[in-house]
Amino acid sequence: MMHRVKITDTSLRDAHQSLWATRMTTEDMLPILEHIDNIGYHSIEVWGGATFDVCIRYLNEDPWERLRTIRKEIKSTNLQMLLRGQSLVGYTHYPDDVVEKFIYKAAENGIDIFRVFDALNDIRNLETSLQTIKKTGKHAQACVVYTISPVHSIEHFVNTALSLKDMGADSICIKDMAGLLSPYVAYELVALLKEKVKLPIQLHTHYIGGLAIAALLKATEAGVDIIDTATVPMAFGSSQPPVETIVRALQDTEHDTGLKLHELFEVASHFEKIRKHKGFERGVTRITDMKVFEHQVPGGMISNLFSQLEEQNASHRMEEVLQEIPYVRADMGYPPLVTPTSQIIGIQAVLNVLMGERYKMCPGEVKDYVRGFYGKPPMPINPEIKSLIIGDEEVIETRPADLIAPGWEKGKKEIGDMAKSEEDILTYILFPQVALKYFAYRDEMGADEIAPILTTEIENTNINEKKPIKEKIIPTAKKRSNQKGDEEMNFAEIKELMMLLNSTDIGEIELEKEDFRLSLRKTNAEGDNKNKSNRTVTSKVTANEDDLEVNENIEEVVSPMVGTFYAAPSPDAPPFVKVGDQVDRGQTLCIVEAMKLMNEIKAENAGVVVDILVDNAEPVEYGQPIFLIEKE
Repeated sequence: MMHRVKITDTSLRDAHQSLWATRMTTEDMLPILEHIDNIGYHSIEVWGGATFDVCIRYLNEDPWERLRTIRKEIKSTNLQMLLRGQSLVGYTHYPDDVVEKFIYKAAENGIDIFRVFDALNDIRNLETSLQTIKKTGKHAQACVVYTISPVHSIEHFVNTALSLKDMGADSICIKDMAGLLSPYVAYELVALLKEKVKLPIQLHTHYIGGLAIAALLKATEAGVDIIDTATVPMAFGSSQPPVETIVRALQDTEHDTGLKLHELFEVASHFEKIRKHKGFERGVTRITDMKVFEHQVPGGMISNLFSQLEEQNASHRMEEVLQEIPYVRADMGYPPLVTPTSQIIGIQAVLNVLMGERYKMCPGEVKDYVRGFYGKPPMPINPEIKSLIIGDEEVIETRPADLIAPGWEKGKKEIGDMAKSEEDILTYILFPQVALKYFAYRDEMGADEIAPILTTEIENTNINEKKPIKEKIIPTAKKRSNQKGDEEMNFAEIKELMMLLNSTDIGEIELEKEDFRLSLRKTNAEGDNKNKSNRTVTSKVTANEDDLEVNENIEEVVSPMVGTFYAAPSPDAPPFVKVGDQVDRGQTLCIVEAMKLMNEIKAENAGVVVDILVDNAEPVEYGQPIFLIEKE
């Protein structure tokens, strides 16, 4: 009996999120979209997860425009997104009215299948999203988040799936974000779900520990309906298994996918060129990755965690962080490590390592998790840790969103004329600080489509020495040229200028042409600091230096991490403190946003704020002074 397995392609979302920190641009995707549409996939995952945040935070792209663009090019195949339940595409819970509006807009802009999950498998957090998806007439796929812990059993997963079916799910996805699902457990779980739940079953897993291909094949034997794979340049490692391998493995069997290898290789060739051109890594399994069975860090978190540690100048401490994560996870009641709990557990582990003391600093999101604002943990939180983080505060027992006031009208009023559409309002509500920066940049550029600012480093070598040269191209608006001669002329000019820099004492050259400006600078030119970060950091000092030398009671408050300084809890709120304010020990002075979480910086001692050394929304470095406080 023929049981053809269907394939969901993750290359345009989870695959590059897992391997390339979600840095592929819409322009990278455009040339191959029509070809992907003709492959014969069940669906193509193109949106959600980290793509929304990264578009506005790092790529200067409108995520809604990305979705509309892909929808125009992919006309036949279902477009799919990953929705974090009440957290949508963010890292905290949002009001019900915002969840409803977001889902309607996502459906309107092109999404056909919503894969929705809750990080804690707390199905209360899926009520609004599942109900709204059903109202749009789109497909509601609900996830059972797979993990391993003292409480997560096969029975737990089956019961969760049955509850999701009762809530209106059209299909069930086993979401194995850390590649923990072994082949024989995959067979057992899929077989039970097919028997008990009687809905289409899909399996999403990651290659990270090397089990994924075998798990997919055993799940296929058990009757799984759909599986997730990626094109080979974005497969393996912390990503999904390669579609080419799965298609070949099932060829000429009762589970034959019907996909053609030569067509898949054309897609792979395109993305291999992108990978080489941008210097993205291949998916490989390292010793650190094999330890996933201990730390359970999922695919998307591995690459992001490493890049965030690099920002903190602490990438060499990755192993310590991975060793710390299981301890923090146990303290927090064994949550599955998937967004947003992966960020919550991950940042706390990072801070424990960097601070040299567990729970000395806890971001607001960690405190909210302990308070119950993300839902009910699978097991009770360690009471000693709970007391350390929130003291005697009570933990809520209700559905968290029941305590959140409506947010749509409030956000609409706050953003005002900066929003050009309802989609802009949603972007602001989800990521207010980042959205304001993006909207300001978009307005300054004055173009509907904004090209990202690209910064790369080129190493040019002559016979005797190797001198790194930084190249920064700042576009004024997105323009495409089909004239090969123009590209060759620009490249030749750049090479000539690089050679000039290497052969003379000139330290910096700038070149302006019609649609771009090029700046080349030797990083070891005289007066340049070899250890200077790529970030541009400004610090203002207005206090009288003579006074500071005399007054030994003046204390510097420094940033404990690399991040962005925010003087207030939200754009429309008053600052935490002003110059001249009396502050108590433990009082919040500001927020430093790092690793996508908000970290409150508190006063170590009581005193008076003498000066604030950084402007709002400015980047700060590790150890940079941000306040001067005269101690009592």
